[in-house]
Amino acid sequence: MPLPPLVSPGADLTVDEVRRYSRHLIIPDVGKTGQRRLKNARVLVVGAGGLGSPALLYLAAAGVGTLGVVDFDVVDESNLQRQIIHGQSDVGRSKAQSALESIREVNPLVEVVLHEERLDSDNAMRIFEPYDLIVDGTDNFATRYLVNDACVLLGKPYVWGSIYRFDGQASVFWAEYGPCYRCLYPEPPPPGMVPSCAEGGVLGVLCASIGSVQVNEAIKVITGIGEPLVGRLMIYDALEMSYRTVKVRKDPECPVCGKKPTVTELIDYEEFCGAVSQDAQLAADGSTITAAELKDMLDRGDDIFLIDVREPNEYEIVSIPGATLIPKGEILSGAALEKLPQDKRIVLHCKSGQRSAECLAVVQNAGFADAVHVGGGVLAWISQVDPSLPSY
Repeated sequence: MPLPPLVSPGADLTVDEVRRYSRHLIIPDVGKTGQRRLKNARVLVVGAGGLGSPALLYLAAAGVGTLGVVDFDVVDESNLQRQIIHGQSDVGRSKAQSALESIREVNPLVEVVLHEERLDSDNAMRIFEPYDLIVDGTDNFATRYLVNDACVLLGKPYVWGSIYRFDGQASVFWAEYGPCYRCLYPEPPPPGMVPSCAEGGVLGVLCASIGSVQVNEAIKVITGIGEPLVGRLMIYDALEMSYRTVKVRKDPECPVCGKKPTVTELIDYEEFCGAVSQDAQLAADGSTITAAELKDMLDRGDDIFLIDVREPNEYEIVSIPGATLIPKGEILSGAALEKLPQDKRIVLHCKSGQRSAECLAVVQNAGFADAVHVGGGVLAWISQVDPSLPSY
């Protein structure tokens, strides 16, 4: 259903602004009043990565008056496949600073506010408070729940997007008019169940598809035009080139936006979501070695059986010499346990250490009590042992 405009019109447009936004102004639904609402809007984008890149560029081009950017990370070469707000010369630089320069190049009339800090329960309310609308471009569940709860507590709408491989989702969560993120996903998935884009990959252009939808929804909410995705989830399949929407209903028992909310302040979202399961954490405690220690084992000729639990396509990109590929799924299902030698010490590794910790718990429970895993995985091997290998 149509909703009232979120932002009141700002000052009249200057001659330069009329020239710049003329293609908006001649759309009857937008016009000068809609453009003045955009000019007066304050929008915060959480993350200057895959989704944040197109979102920031198109919000700036659309004439949003104030853009906030939350990002504490630096640009890595692997980002450039999809994070189009950054370029080759930005590698190693602050993502927020890189985004600032790109936004100013697109539209110098936009005021940009940088928040170069990790978003957490201590600073989220302070950072969000001055903005009218939040655009969530994050890729981890802990931050998504944090953004949701902070927006509900502050009474702010936010535009959410999610991408993975060839699939994307988007919605507008605004507790005043519809459900929140927790109404759609009451509980986070079990640790390790849903791989991140860093583990599973993402088609670069998918970021533009979903990021542009997010900006489209932000413009609609700000100006009060059309029917925003409040109470609807848009699902996009890039391989089939199909869009569909499903209804999302407000949960009256939702702990955040329901009739009797129990979440009245921000919590520890890392603990709420869990990076790894409790079993994996217990297994890893005291059974984690460094990449340098693994190299020492290999150099000494220790009697070990090194297992790479990543997927075959990851193994093809880069591998630690001597590692045997046994994907995580085969270990968690128990299918690969009979392949493990009884007379050698089992050493597991993955890309960064999370998947191998999950496998370690299964292997130790199967009787390989002295099994260990490599903290930091193959990325640690590259950084600490052999920098000539490609990172991903």
